[in-house]
Amino acid sequence: MNLVTPSDATLDAAMVRATRERTQGLVITTPTLHRPALSQLTGCEVFVKYENMQHTGAFKARGAIAKLTTLTDAQKKAGVIAVSAGNHAQGVAFHATRLGIPATIVMPKGTPFNKTRKTSDYGGKVVLEGENFTEATAACLRIAQEKDLTLIHPYDDAYVISGQGVIGFEMLEAVPDLDVIIVPVGGGGLIAGIALAAKELKPGIEIIGVEPELYPSMSNAMNRGNLPCTGATVAEGIAVRDVGAVSIPIVKKLVKEMLTVSETNMERGISIYATMVKTVAEGAGAAPLAALLQYPDKFKGRKVGLVLSGGNIDARMLSSVLMRDLVRVGQVLTLSIEMPDRPGSLHTIAGICAELGANVLEINHGRFALDLSANAARLAITIETRDEAHAQQVMDRIRAAGFTLTIRDPNET
Repeated sequence: MNLVTPSDATLDAAMVRATRERTQGLVITTPTLHRPALSQLTGCEVFVKYENMQHTGAFKARGAIAKLTTLTDAQKKAGVIAVSAGNHAQGVAFHATRLGIPATIVMPKGTPFNKTRKTSDYGGKVVLEGENFTEATAACLRIAQEKDLTLIHPYDDAYVISGQGVIGFEMLEAVPDLDVIIVPVGGGGLIAGIALAAKELKPGIEIIGVEPELYPSMSNAMNRGNLPCTGATVAEGIAVRDVGAVSIPIVKKLVKEMLTVSETNMERGISIYATMVKTVAEGAGAAPLAALLQYPDKFKGRKVGLVLSGGNIDARMLSSVLMRDLVRVGQVLTLSIEMPDRPGSLHTIAGICAELGANVLEINHGRFALDLSANAARLAITIETRDEAHAQQVMDRIRAAGFTLTIRDPNET
């Protein structure tokens, strides 16, 4: 088994520059664009680095090619191996296939079919092993040892980190007067690489990391904390329990602060990217925007670069997040209305919605609730409105027509 250890290379800005030259033309120089809508929303000047436009839809393709281009002919012939259930798997498979290198990707048995299919489509040989990521990792190391394959680690590798770090050069070359770069953090490879590059070009720039509140792994490493890292998160791409040993000293030296963000704000970030910026962000990719939403006073009036690290979000998840956000801001709401059980009542309510331009999404008409009179019924009607004021107008008109209503809790079944 072939492994790169921290001593195999000096990881610094010069190494990031060398990686950039070596991988020129093999990765996309993604745009860094000013986003007026986000700037108006957050009170700072926002520039977005669109890594969702990278090969395979995420920044991981950079680290993969950075490592693959350092292999010897013998290593290339033997092949490489990686363990991943997401973007790293696809990045390794994509670039290994382009270079004619056999790639084995170990994934947990429960990995969604669309992720295994994408990895296979990029040319990787998918091996399903283990009931979880820990077991899949153990299987990966065993197979690497047995077949003498080179392990491509997703973040704890100097060459991989140098590949991710090229993003820092690109952002500051596009926008030299950035004050802050906000980076999503899982294992720490992305932020370590960006910090090395950005700090060389502009020593005074602030690098800030963002983690899900449920997975404060780098915060623990930096502060000797032991906060739990567990639970279901929309940012599964950065839901790690252990950060990379290579990254920790770099992050401690060059990163100003680690912030944690809520699930609600990451969902809001995904929705805002889709509806206001017209681009797709996965949960991890939306985490830097979530930081602006959750900590506005830290960034007010400053020029801020957001690393949109990837856009590989499942279509069903995206649909769910968008609908949940409509509910959260009051554009979609379910009204529970008590009404006389007689002809015309439902017609009256539907007519009010139609007259005021509210879109009826769903109706449930119940007559058998024991807390109601026998000659009464309860209507659960889900409507879509323009905004909170419009919703209030609809509710006021229904009440004025003689009906009693409440807004149903979206968590109520």
